[in-house]
Amino acid sequence: MAEATPQGPGIFEIIHTTRAMRRLKPDPVPEDLIRQVLLAGQAAASGGNTQRWRFLVLKDPEIKKKVQVYYKKAYDEVVGPRYTTSAPPPGSDPARYKRQQAAVEYLTDHYHEAPVWIVACLEDGANPARSAGSSIYPAVQNMLLAARALGLGSTLTTRHISYEKEVDAAMGIPPGFHSYAILPIGYPMGRFGPVGRGPLADVVYLDGWGKAYPGI
Repeated sequence: MAEATPQGPGIFEIIHTTRAMRRLKPDPVPEDLIRQVLLAGQAAASGGNTQRWRFLVLKDPEIKKKVQVYYKKAYDEVVGPRYTTSAPPPGSDPARYKRQQAAVEYLTDHYHEAPVWIVACLEDGANPARSAGSSIYPAVQNMLLAARALGLGSTLTTRHISYEKEVDAAMGIPPGFHSYAILPIGYPMGRFGPVGRGPLADVVYLDGWGKAYPGI
């Protein structure tokens, strides 16, 4: 199995530069890189080590086109209007937020053109509990970090869940399983860079809600 070279970026650099890469080239992704990303997902934590995850790799353009219809529908109905009425998030500004919206619109229109999708699914029954995602989202993050380490771009997308029944049916996901995320993967058109976040002190408390943590 091919592996990332020791000369590649270290884990902390990878973490702090794994931003959403929404503009992806249609170029094929080598199978050995896809396998490394999947192995990283499988190495993640799983509640009770039950490993009830399934990773559906989609390359079929017809299946992806069916899903993209609902992905765009959710954008037109919810995501797009939210961008036009919301203030920039912490660590951003109006200009960067506008660029983010443009990238989101690009991904919406070209979602199906990403050469590889990894659909993160979980065997969670008919009525999954609030904690169900704890057994699949660590795998999703591992795969995002692995993709970044290998020079691949991706982003965590969950918008399709707005039309869960239709989309899961289009992807052939059986009863008892649900898709929790779709990772569109490809070589990025842009460059990796630092993630935009607000001050750490604004979101971390010490020994009580709202109590400042000195020194951070």
